[in-house]
Amino acid sequence: MSLFDTTPPDTAQTDRTRPLAERMRPRTLDEFVGQEHILGPGKPLRMQIDRDQLTSLILWGPPGVGKTTLAHLVARLSKCEFIPFSAVLAGIKEIKAVMADAEKLRRLGRRTVLFIDEIHRFNKAQQDAFLPYVERGDIILIGATTENPSFEVVSALLSRAKVYALRALTVPEIVTLLNRVLCDAERGLGSLGLRASGDLLEQIAIYANGDARSAYNILELAASASPLGGELASQAVEDTLQRKMLLYDKSGEEHFNLISALHKSVRSSDVDAALYWLARMLEGGEDRMYLARRLVRMAIEDIGLADPRALEQAMAVQQAVHFLGIPEGDLALAQLAIYLAIAPKSDASYRALNRVMDVVQHSTSDPVPMQLRNAVTRPMKAWGYGEGYEHAHRAEDAMTDMQCLPDSLAGSIFYEPTNRGVEARIQERLNEIRRRRG
Repeated sequence: MSLFDTTPPDTAQTDRTRPLAERMRPRTLDEFVGQEHILGPGKPLRMQIDRDQLTSLILWGPPGVGKTTLAHLVARLSKCEFIPFSAVLAGIKEIKAVMADAEKLRRLGRRTVLFIDEIHRFNKAQQDAFLPYVERGDIILIGATTENPSFEVVSALLSRAKVYALRALTVPEIVTLLNRVLCDAERGLGSLGLRASGDLLEQIAIYANGDARSAYNILELAASASPLGGELASQAVEDTLQRKMLLYDKSGEEHFNLISALHKSVRSSDVDAALYWLARMLEGGEDRMYLARRLVRMAIEDIGLADPRALEQAMAVQQAVHFLGIPEGDLALAQLAIYLAIAPKSDASYRALNRVMDVVQHSTSDPVPMQLRNAVTRPMKAWGYGEGYEHAHRAEDAMTDMQCLPDSLAGSIFYEPTNRGVEARIQERLNEIRRRRG
């Protein structure tokens, strides 16, 4: 029994005994869904394939985004021999045996694509064993990894391969794939005559979290529990997932209902409700960076200077979510929701900006007072620019009574702090400033 499966990919796709995800592998680049940033017209990898100028590649991305499929397509379109190679099963001995065969093929004028799944599982010595064959051109190495190649692939091999980062598939992209499965009678489930609502397919796509293979598996199992020629049963999908499907449309009314509930729970200092609505959105597959942005907004709009650290915490969490991803970043979001709900509340800054914006929009644009203008030329100084300016740092307590508003607005008060949290201290300081300024 050989370690290597050199069966042409087309054969694998038409074998009905194989898993749905294997059968549905795209046969052409036009069937490939996603990764437009590298495969779209004029993009780097697409140009390499179209011009048949392949070099060794490292495909880096999460599971189920098309790394293996892309390797199959590259080999087929370039008319190369394709040898899949498992980093889990093979060692140095097997590597040398395959390399010897590849060298013979090269002498016969035939190129070999060696696809190494989970290349990060190879140790340094095993990875180094490929170097001379890559350098001589005996093989075109395509490695697939879910781990950062900078840390998991030896630098010598990394310098000889182009790294392409693949991203998780979006919900619409996965829905496209699922619709294709339901319509394809040859390789997919089209022969079952099943119909599925767009909402149900979207829920499957949300749960799959960017992984097409996971989405295929869910659909295949749910289809087996649904009546032939009927509607794909939501109960069958729930039974497959072993959990209740949450009604959640990330772009529709329910999306806005939930974020409104989260925002108002934080504003009302209801920690438990804030956590509940946050969890509903997390479980529904909401974009984590969207949640981070909304929580940053809450820190500014509803807490403000009552706790100036709230914004610092919010920005730190935004970075943590971006850095950690799912699921670790979710804990940071929960921590921030708790912090914001507990924090003292103030919308004084929000109200102050609204007041001053209303004045700006409904009053004349008065000229800047002369004492606030810079006299950058001699004539400007002669015209009175800067006349009457009082430098605060030269005054006692760095405080002057110089008027900084236009005459028509002199004495106007826009910011009125609350007596909550840090703003209570701000109020004391502001009262002193206003008293001394008259």
